[in-house]
Amino acid sequence: MRRARWIIKPKPESRKPVIYHCISRVVNRDFVFQATEKEQLRMFMRMYEVFSGNRVLSYCFMSNHIHLLLEIVPAAPEGISDAELLRRLRAIHSEAQVAEVAKELAEARKAVAEGRTAESLVQAIHARFTFRMHDLSQFMKSFMQRYTQWHNGAHRRKGRLWEDRFKSVIVESGIAARTMAAYIDLNPVRAGMVADPAGYRWSSYGEAVGGGAKGNGKKAREGLVRACLSHEGAGFEAEKWQEVSRRYRRAMGLALGRKSGKAEVDKAKVRAGLNTEEALAAKDNGTVLPNLGMAAMLMHRVRYFTDGAVIGSKAFVNEAFASARARFGPRRKDGARKLRGGGSPAAGVLWSVRDLRVGV
Repeated sequence: MRRARWIIKPKPESRKPVIYHCISRVVNRDFVFQATEKEQLRMFMRMYEVFSGNRVLSYCFMSNHIHLLLEIVPAAPEGISDAELLRRLRAIHSEAQVAEVAKELAEARKAVAEGRTAESLVQAIHARFTFRMHDLSQFMKSFMQRYTQWHNGAHRRKGRLWEDRFKSVIVESGIAARTMAAYIDLNPVRAGMVADPAGYRWSSYGEAVGGGAKGNGKKAREGLVRACLSHEGAGFEAEKWQEVSRRYRRAMGLALGRKSGKAEVDKAKVRAGLNTEEALAAKDNGTVLPNLGMAAMLMHRVRYFTDGAVIGSKAFVNEAFASARARFGPRRKDGARKLRGGGSPAAGVLWSVRDLRVGV
């Protein structure tokens, strides 16, 4: 049997969201996602975002794999209203299908009011749909299956599209979430496809700067604001994008430039471990910058970010370890492991629950 996915269950009284970095690859790692396919992926992602009540903080669709930084929002103890249920259903179903559910709900509500049935009938109607909401596995399953159906139909193929079940890493809000979002958005830069992530349309940063299919990029800006500032109490506030965009480009090691998103990566300075914005600011006096190479780290594959299981501060990782103590042997005393290898620039800032030894 496969080991159960590591899921953090929020305490009912807190209803605190949990962030996951999710990765899935195409079977045989074939390069099957071109422009049309990536647009469909984004459309289905946004559809299931509305339906599920979860939020995408950042994403990147490459030619043979996808990345999502997904915030799973716990369901409200009191459930959702009929109106809210129908609104969410409209995101993934036709108006005719939604009308049928609306009719069924209206008849059930009338029967309850007349004393002919119990409230449990209405609850059962809701339950047919709500079990797929506010849940990591159900979000990824629904999103990936919906895309597979479209892809197989469009390309006249059969069979599974995805290599295996998706990977997931639990990510702490704050520095860890911002760093993970930047790592995701820098995928096309690491692959040599663009010099600046702003030039890649099928990523959160590319959408935020250049606009998505609808040309506004508001959803992407909201997600990145949340990824960068959730630990400071920020929600999905697109109006904070100007402030966040500067901080985010700095985290990615990119120059700010006069027009947001148009500056190029100074690869030599990044490889040297220098943050480009700081390097430009210090160019005249030639000072040695105290940057520890976080931006340089993001320009390379960091296995901890895909296989580390839990990424965050030492306290966060240890808390996650304690909550899932049964997953580990009796000799394991604590959870947090310092990042090494390619992740060493973040050592002492970010920690992993897995002590990776190869290809880190």
